[in-house]
Amino acid sequence: MSDIAISAHGLGKQFTIGGPQERYKTLRDTLADMALAPVRGARALLRGQARPRPRTESFWALRDVSFEVRRGEVVGIVGRNGAGKSTLLKVLSRITEPTEGYAELRGRVGTLLEVGTGFHPELTGGENIFLNGTILGMRRAEIERKFDEIVEFAEVERFIDTPVKHYSSGMYLRLAFAVAAHLDPEILIVDEVLAVGDAQFQKKCLGKMEDVANAGRTVLFVSHNMAAVRTLCSQTIMLKGGQVAAIGPTDQVIAQYLASSAADLAPQVELPASGAGAPGTALSLGFTTPAGQPQAEFRLGEPWNITLEFELHKPLGQVTAAVGIVTIDSIPVITYWSQPKDLPAGRYRVAFCCDLPLGPSELQFAVGLSTHGRPFYYVPGLGHVSVSEIAAGEQPISPARGGLMLNARKYEIEAAG
Repeated sequence: MSDIAISAHGLGKQFTIGGPQERYKTLRDTLADMALAPVRGARALLRGQARPRPRTESFWALRDVSFEVRRGEVVGIVGRNGAGKSTLLKVLSRITEPTEGYAELRGRVGTLLEVGTGFHPELTGGENIFLNGTILGMRRAEIERKFDEIVEFAEVERFIDTPVKHYSSGMYLRLAFAVAAHLDPEILIVDEVLAVGDAQFQKKCLGKMEDVANAGRTVLFVSHNMAAVRTLCSQTIMLKGGQVAAIGPTDQVIAQYLASSAADLAPQVELPASGAGAPGTALSLGFTTPAGQPQAEFRLGEPWNITLEFELHKPLGQVTAAVGIVTIDSIPVITYWSQPKDLPAGRYRVAFCCDLPLGPSELQFAVGLSTHGRPFYYVPGLGHVSVSEIAAGEQPISPARGGLMLNARKYEIEAAG
């Protein structure tokens, strides 16, 4: 038997941007349109009207992606937002077909690409465990053997007979991860599972993924958390612009990724749109001096502003906007939250002032939006701000990367007597 679990050959995925957005049609609608199309075309010609051609644009989310993953390897995939990471995992998971190239996966595949992927909202938590297990090709006896372990890990015992549409996003995530990790897939594909959830659950996820890896299963792990990638992955693939920019030992590839990120300073960042059906979306993240000058490089001890713009598609109650700051290698610094507020549909802006005594650091951001404490938008790994130089009057002995630099004049040395 070959020791190659995943083999990708020249994978490419092309999307079409623009053009008319059509509603989903029934078979009856499709047949009616086919029958009437010649009549409509003849009428247009008689009236001297040319049939309009919608303006479209092609976009390659992936292009010429090739790699191999051996059985039992844990491989990380890193890259900036829009690099093609999630598209690659959807192609490998057979959720979407590639435009060119092909991939071979040898073994039963478990996926966790979004919170609750594959769950049916009307079914209970327990019914969804059996549904997911069946989709993975497992026998009922296998699922029953793992059932109690999954429920205990997810910490949803009290609500296992409740339809998952009533679950919070945290409960959804815990159960989805528990199902994907416990139903013995030979290949586990995980996309940013640590983006949501409290610190205790994130630690459980990392521990479980280590157990999966130690059991000889193959794992593909996408994350903006460089510390988690370093902990779990022996090899890492870096994507840039939909193409493979580097493959190799994790430390080397992460160093290359961080170096490339450092060259991308920008005072304004356009944010990814939310998924279909979300009640709102973030639009942009901007960085300025207190005087309002757009800037992405600041001196030590200098305050600066973060401005988040977002849009609500409908009225929402108790809306909260949040911006988290982390170092570029995923060390948390602080999270700023707005006051909850009832808002009608429309565009909004919220500004936060960062006046922390930051040490020399390269910073990235996570953006979140929620209503009544339930998140409907969350994207990590956004933007890049540099804090550097020694501010007047400050002379640190060792300019460590990241962390805080508290003014030594506030702390006097006293004799110990």
